[in-house]
Amino acid sequence: MKLNKNLFFTLYLAAIFGGFQPAKASIQQQDQKPNIIYIMADDLGYGDVGFNGQEKIKTPNIDRLAREGMIFRQHYSGTAVCGPSRAALLTGINTAHAHIRELAAWTASGKPIDLLPEEVTVAEELKRAGYKTAIIGKWGMEEGAGGGEANKQGFDYFYGFKTHIEAHHYYPEYIWENGKKIVLKDNHPAEKRGTYSNDDFTDKAIGFINENKNNPFFLYLPYTVPHNEITVPEDSKGAYQNLGWEKRPMKAGHYYHDDEGNVAYAGMVSRLDRYVGQILATLEEQGLDNNTLVIFTSDNGPGYDNGFFNSNGPFKGRKLTLYEGGIRMPFAARWPGTIQAGGTTDHPSAFWDFLPTACEIAGIKPTLKIDGISYLSTLKGHEDKQRKHDFFYWEINESQGPVQAILMGKWKGILAYEKPFELYDLKADPAETKDLSLAYPEIVKEIKETMLSTRTENPEFPLTKRKANYGGQ
Repeated sequence: MKLNKNLFFTLYLAAIFGGFQPAKASIQQQDQKPNIIYIMADDLGYGDVGFNGQEKIKTPNIDRLAREGMIFRQHYSGTAVCGPSRAALLTGINTAHAHIRELAAWTASGKPIDLLPEEVTVAEELKRAGYKTAIIGKWGMEEGAGGGEANKQGFDYFYGFKTHIEAHHYYPEYIWENGKKIVLKDNHPAEKRGTYSNDDFTDKAIGFINENKNNPFFLYLPYTVPHNEITVPEDSKGAYQNLGWEKRPMKAGHYYHDDEGNVAYAGMVSRLDRYVGQILATLEEQGLDNNTLVIFTSDNGPGYDNGFFNSNGPFKGRKLTLYEGGIRMPFAARWPGTIQAGGTTDHPSAFWDFLPTACEIAGIKPTLKIDGISYLSTLKGHEDKQRKHDFFYWEINESQGPVQAILMGKWKGILAYEKPFELYDLKADPAETKDLSLAYPEIVKEIKETMLSTRTENPEFPLTKRKANYGGQ
């Protein structure tokens, strides 16, 4: 084949000035399976980020991620507390069928509960497709039952907290790296001195990205901010001091809170925003932007705010409740060249949809039967091709007793222990202010029957009221 003289001259100049190298890298990236980074905050509310209306706390990097990608307006966590919510994310199975349905403190036997070896995580699925995998941050799936190790559940690299209680302090005395306990001699939890754990997580995450820039990778990055304890280094507080905000004095106990909560909480969210900016900058530096899906969300509703920040946005409820404020999450996904910038969707989705989405991106099918449905069609702007759920199911059981909830189309039904059934039309009333259960008995009947038929029994998590077997979570 003859080569056009002008094209030949252009290629000749490109070779002289090193122009072939970027082109070669671009071809390599196109051939490589997309990287996936899943950033999860801890107890961050729907309304805690600027793209969902937050006015007091500044989140420019998270907002940039949303602006350059797609916002999901109706994305739900696994449930309203961290452990089972994260299990749903990892396994693609919701709390109607899950092995982990509550924090380990609330098992019927009093024994801790971990992920089982036979449970297949999203990391195990992606390893089948040739991905390098890492979990950096709060794992919480290895609570002491003798299993659940991150490195045996598909993750090549683990750095962080095995258990939930370990994650309660931001200047921990030790951290885990691939099963090895690393003592942090300069850290003093009560005095809040040493290395702020989430700073360390970000450094490790950047290192993982840099080391695996030539391989497809999955990075699960579950930060612990802004979960209790409410503390942050002073350099994150400056923007929020002397603004005339109302004070919220904090008392140290199990958590070594800073003296004043509101400024500290805002600083924690801003520091989280800084981390997101560092991750995005690393992708740009390594030329990985266009080949990396970055998702940002939170594990459940807000735990700190008492109304000052409007952390639950326009919704009712918070952490530990199955109202929208407890389970509807901030969610944004960025993937330049694949996700059209500035998009929003009302497609209802949940944590258990992530595993099949990741599998579809990697070109594989889930190993086991799961509850999730891939939302890749929505990410790509093809909502006309998007499969939808018939319904969503959640349950939680802490001190208030068991609570179940189902979302079926526009209808949301909630059945709480020893309380009347509640029914809401989320399309007309997303704030769940008007109970319509008496007006629509046939809908109530259908939802109750679905609750009964979809739920499988789990001896550790019966629908009975019980006390915690150990505290502090």
